[in-house]
Amino acid sequence: MKCNLSLVNYQACIAVVLALGGATPAHAQSAPEMREILTRLDRLEKDNQALMEELRLLRQDLAARAGVSDGGAQTTGQPAPLARETTDEQLTVQQNRIDELAQTKVEASEKFPVRITGMALFNAYVNGRNNNNTENPTIASLGPSQATGGATLRQSTLGLLFNGPQTFLGGKVSGSLNVDFFGGSTSSLNHLVRLRTAAIDLDWANTSFMAGQEKPLISQRDPNSLAQVGVSPLTGAGNLWLWQPQIRLEQRFRLGNDSGLRVQAAAVQTSQLNASVDPNEYAPSPAGLPPEDSNPAGEARVELWRRWSESGRLEIAGGFHVNRNHVARFNLPTNIYSLDWFFRPFAKVEFSGMFYHGRNVAVLGALRQGFVVLNGRWLSVPSTGGWAQLSFPLTQRLSFNVYGGQQDDRNSNVVLGNIFKNQAYFSNVMYRFAPNVMVSLEGGQVRTTYIGTGNRLNDHYDLAIAYLF
Repeated sequence: MKCNLSLVNYQACIAVVLALGGATPAHAQSAPEMREILTRLDRLEKDNQALMEELRLLRQDLAARAGVSDGGAQTTGQPAPLARETTDEQLTVQQNRIDELAQTKVEASEKFPVRITGMALFNAYVNGRNNNNTENPTIASLGPSQATGGATLRQSTLGLLFNGPQTFLGGKVSGSLNVDFFGGSTSSLNHLVRLRTAAIDLDWANTSFMAGQEKPLISQRDPNSLAQVGVSPLTGAGNLWLWQPQIRLEQRFRLGNDSGLRVQAAAVQTSQLNASVDPNEYAPSPAGLPPEDSNPAGEARVELWRRWSESGRLEIAGGFHVNRNHVARFNLPTNIYSLDWFFRPFAKVEFSGMFYHGRNVAVLGALRQGFVVLNGRWLSVPSTGGWAQLSFPLTQRLSFNVYGGQQDDRNSNVVLGNIFKNQAYFSNVMYRFAPNVMVSLEGGQVRTTYIGTGNRLNDHYDLAIAYLF
């Protein structure tokens, strides 16, 4: 039930709440819940008393100002008609404001507050000839085509944030849901809503539990970019980004006032994305032997952090990912080891990034082959990669970012004509015209190396205008 706590119906609202509370079976309300209800009612009563006192003082002030005659002589104690009209107007404005807030407030059906967040993002872009027929290429295509340019709002995002009450053992419930319009094709008539991330969080003082869809636990960081939002920046060039269903558990430890430790573990759903077959092989192709659609994986990460001033901070973490994919009777292992960091020696410089080494990294969004059939053997492809970014937040409005990365697969495990190395380098400048309005200029190049063919290059330039809400 929802009550509008105005001066007129406050007492009636309390009576209804108490009546409902009395009608609820005793076993449905615990002592902490009753204390919380009584505390809220007491707080609301004090707020309404304060509001009544403010209105009384306002009436007295208006009456006193209107009660002075032209000669300075006092009139009778009755306020002038103009004063009565002014008071009524003030009360009407306040009541209209209360009604407006009641209408614009967003809340869930369970009466928990919900906030709308997101970004209306406009991108105008220009691509080189090896653009792979996409608006924001992650690789340079083997064959050239026409240079392209255009504009889009497909990378706009929309999110919901909600907060619930304290629940099991005093944990605080919260959650989020984020979507974009990057699904479907690049046609302006086919922009489909697509789920990006979602989370249901349960937080205690030093422990957190999450169930949802997020980036891999071992690859939580991203470069700063408004040009690459539909997929994470440096996708296919060192950033393992794929959003996948997972559950996480985190435990935090304090090592004094200025340092600490975070230990995280996750169970993640993965799926085998890509494969390659040597054209000289007679073994059945992976197309005839589909891999499992989803496979459980385990991830762990340990982060050590330290700060030495209001701005100085260091975070460094190591992690691993392990699982097995199955194709027919073959087991294809995935083992990935990672190192990520964030270093801010002082306020104007930040250095962040990630390094990984392992095999079959396609399960985490590398967008390349994860396994290969060579000489009658089914093999997971070894790979090494990572990325790094230098960021210069010069003022609260202006910042510069330079970032780059690569993914390098073992050449001997790559089929002729396929990609064995992909590199990307970008830089941008971001400026805030207002707290919620940003403009960005970004430019860079993707450099893709094919077995037996060589390098292909594609330049990309982007102008982004974002309205944050």
